[in-house]
Parts: sequence; structure tokens; C-alpha cells
Amino acid sequence: MRLSPDQLPRQLEQGLAPVYAVSGDEPLQREEAADAVRAAARAAGCGTREILEADGRFDWDLLAAQGESLSLFAEKKLVDLRLPGGKPGRAGAEALTTWCRNPPPDVVLLVTLPKLERGQRNAKWVKAIDEAGVLVQVWPVEAARLPAWIEGRMRRAGLEPEPGVARLLAERTEGNLLAARQEIEKLRLLQGGGPVALETVRRAIADSARFDVFDLMDAALEGRATRGLRILSGLRAEGTAPAVVLWALAREVRILAGLADAVARGTPLAQALADAGVWKNRRKRVADGVKRVAPTRWRALLVQCEAADAMIKGAQPGDPWLQMEQILLVVAGVGAPQRYWPLAGGVRRGPRPA
Repeated sequence: MRLSPDQLPRQLEQGLAPVYAVSGDEPLQREEAADAVRAAARAAGCGTREILEADGRFDWDLLAAQGESLSLFAEKKLVDLRLPGGKPGRAGAEALTTWCRNPPPDVVLLVTLPKLERGQRNAKWVKAIDEAGVLVQVWPVEAARLPAWIEGRMRRAGLEPEPGVARLLAERTEGNLLAARQEIEKLRLLQGGGPVALETVRRAIADSARFDVFDLMDAALEGRATRGLRILSGLRAEGTAPAVVLWALAREVRILAGLADAVARGTPLAQALADAGVWKNRRKRVADGVKRVAPTRWRALLVQCEAADAMIKGAQPGDPWLQMEQILLVVAGVGAPQRYWPLAGGVRRGPRPA
């Protein structure tokens, strides 16, 4: 059974499954889901909790041993298996599959691991967990859903946010759910329960925004230039290396340039997206970006990426952060690409050399 974190509490109320796996890269939701399973196990009489850290040197026979031995002082037991690498290897896959085919009585297995990659989701051990118990897949809260997520959490904490409060909190903590939770707890400590005024939040909340480099192009592809520039500014303030940001930008620009060329040659856009391996949940925004920018401009953006790379390496004067701002603005539909011409040892801005 595959559930979202929001669906997990209802399932736990109906009774414990023999196996749980919590997968995802968003730390707050993943840990809260795992904590919910641990709390339900304690309430169901699991008086013993055994923690196993399955790193690369882990002996998977220890897992089978946990299923064969119960504590003398407790009728039930929780085996808390952490899989930090996300991949159990051949021995681990076999051990997990064997466990799930015949779960030991009075033992609950909880597996926590990072996000399952696309190829892992169809692995035998993952299917075995799915069939024997519950697989909770944690996904990041998208920016559009973040205000509603924050408002719901505030109300569960006994706070009544006035209009605009949840949106302001979302802007101040975007990309960092842990920071959002901490700010909500701070508000509750400052004033207890009840209404929360917008001015109270402005005075009390520090800017805890944290962004991912991949959010940059998504914002630009959606035509949200202001948000894209804010993300770029946040990355710079956090000390993110410009080469890391440029890598993400250039990768996306190359994909989009290829899509634009394919469409120009007569390939239907839907087919080009599928051929390029663009994930289904990103296809609409990528398609919008392809339509917004002319094919020749995508090629010009590739040259701008080369220019930014030369600036980072000191081979050309200029500010790479400013260059990346210009790239984002073009993708968002509010700017024009700068003209840079390839030269030996770098690129140069200005008229094409004779």
C-alpha cells in the first residue's frame, strides 16, 4: 500500500501493518512520518525498539536475527532500520524481501531511506514492502501549496492566522519546512494560541528561505521572473558556489534548446518532451518555456552560459551572477539574450568579429 504522509495517520488508527517504509528527501515530513509509526508502535505495545544502521558494511543477517528473538520483557518489538544510502544491495534486497514474504509475528519493521529513484520503485524488495505493509513516499511541498500547508499547521497548533500571514510565512521560509515549523512554534511561544496578526509575524519572523538550484529554472519556465531572481539572490547569500548554480542552469538550457530544435524540425512538442525524458510533472512548465522563447534565443542562451563559465574561471571579465540573472530573465520572457561570440580561450561580448 502506497500512501502520502497525510494519509498515514488514518491508516495507523486502523491498526499497525507489519512493515513500514518511509522514503523521501524532505527531512521534516520524512521524520514526522517515521515518528508517527514509532508512536503508534509504542501505543500498540511495542515495548522494545531496536535501531539498525544499514551502511555499506552492515551484516544483513542481523535483520533476520531481530525477527527471531523477542525481548523477555515485552510482547512486541519495533525494528527501526535506517538505510541512509537508499540502496540495500543484493544481500539487503534479499533480506528485506524474505522478511516481507513472511513477517515475524509481534515485530514491526520500520525502514527509513532517502527518495526512491525511478528504477528503484519497481525493485522486488520495494514491491515486497508495498504488498506486505505500507510505503510512505514523501514529496517536497511545492511553492503554490506552501501557504495552505502552513495555515493548516498553524491551526493544528491552536493559532488562527489572519489573511496574509500564511503567505508571508511561506515567502520567509520557502524551501525549508523545518524553518516553517520552528517559526510556527516560536509564534505559539510568543503569544500562545488565538489570532495571529500580520504585523506580529513581520516583527517576529527572520528570513529563513532556503532554495534548491533546480527551483531556479522552474520559476523562470513558469514566467515568474521575480521569484527566480529572489531564489538566485538567496543562493548567492547562502554561499552557494556559482559553478553549481551555472551547472543546473546550463543543463536545463541545453535540454530546452534541444527541444526547441526538435520542434522546429517538425517533431510534435509532446513527443519531443517524451523523447527527452522530461518527467510528466514538469512537462507543462517545460512546454510553456519552449513556446515562450524562440529557438535562436535558446542557442544564444547556451553561449551566455559559456560566457558565465568563463567569468567564473577568470578567463573573461564580468560578474557571473549578473550573467545568470540575464539568462533567467530571458527564460521568463522579460529579457533579451546578450550577444557573445565564441573565441579561442573564451567568449567575447559585442559585435561579431570580422
